Amino acid sequence: MYLTDMHIQVRDMTRQFSREVIRPKAEELDRDERFPAEIFDQMAELGLFGVCVPDEMGGTGLDVTGYALVMEELSHGYSSVADQCGMVELICTLLAQHGDAEQRAAWLPDIMAARKRVAYCLTEAEAGSDLSSLRTTARRDGDGWVLNGGKLWIHNAPIADMGLVLARTDPEAGHRGMSIFIVDLNAPGVTRGPKEHKMGQRASQIGGLDFNEVKLPPEALLGTEGRGFHMMMSVLDKGRVGIAALAVGIAQAGLEASLEYAAQRKQFGQPVVEFQGVQWMLADMAKDIEAARLLTHSAAHKLDNGQDATRACSMAKCFAGDMVVQRTADAVQIFGGSGYIRGFEVERLYRDAKICQIYEGTNQVQRMIITREMLKKGVAA
Repeated sequence: MYLTDMHIQVRDMTRQFSREVIRPKAEELDRDERFPAEIFDQMAELGLFGVCVPDEMGGTGLDVTGYALVMEELSHGYSSVADQCGMVELICTLLAQHGDAEQRAAWLPDIMAARKRVAYCLTEAEAGSDLSSLRTTARRDGDGWVLNGGKLWIHNAPIADMGLVLARTDPEAGHRGMSIFIVDLNAPGVTRGPKEHKMGQRASQIGGLDFNEVKLPPEALLGTEGRGFHMMMSVLDKGRVGIAALAVGIAQAGLEASLEYAAQRKQFGQPVVEFQGVQWMLADMAKDIEAARLLTHSAAHKLDNGQDATRACSMAKCFAGDMVVQRTADAVQIFGGSGYIRGFEVERLYRDAKICQIYEGTNQVQRMIITREMLKKGVAA
């Protein structure tokens, strides 16, 4: 068995927390689009922020496999909560790997304790999957920098205290001319757009950010100037494992709800689970969830062992993202008319699922990456 005693202990702790604390509030959070600060405070106490940050930096010190287990269990309760965990993980990973001692000390403890809210600021109107179209700039100003531009659809933008912002520092250098900056989002010159109202994962706040002559100190630069694109890309494999695990958690919740409902709901004098058509849908849900889970754990295992995992991570994210949309649609179908009504869990799960095909690189982009990796290294690599 590839799961260690620590993996199982953390998984079981997160599962209990998710079922007892998160899931009972999921419908209310979806309805009200409310940022669940009280849940995040409890998660911080359990060490569920900064899961892979080394313990000497104050993190939990788990590997990517442990992170995937945490993401699945949180998402089973409510994927908006898992989404927050995943974003904090990527921010903390960048700070832990590329920040200097002062930057880590200034930010990591407050982020992992949920005292500071963070945002991961990449996407722009013309720069989603295509980051080469990035237009946000940072120019030298004495020892510091001046930031100009705008971002949209940024998680936590309406409420974040700090953001890691990707900006061009050399317009002529392409990917090698981008840098990452630690930006105080309450600083003069930063303007927040309105909160967007999403189809699913509605308790996860998103919005736009505009930067107008925002002055940044020298210590705002994270890592090396000109390496920002490569630093951001370095955490995307882990990010895709996280989204794959989140998708598995949504689908697992849909399967459990469908099994329970099909056993209770009667038509033509018998529970609908007795009908072969329903049985086949349930069986397909179960086998596809298990396949997605194993793909996710395989990708995580490669990352944990220092292997080239890009193709495996893209496969896991792509398969799990497509799977969860199809299988939550099956859950709605099993519920029939009830599945189309607000207040039934599977209706929310179906809405929550769709974004899994879009963020952390659309599934069309994942297919491009998979093919590129096969052409580069061979099908069996």
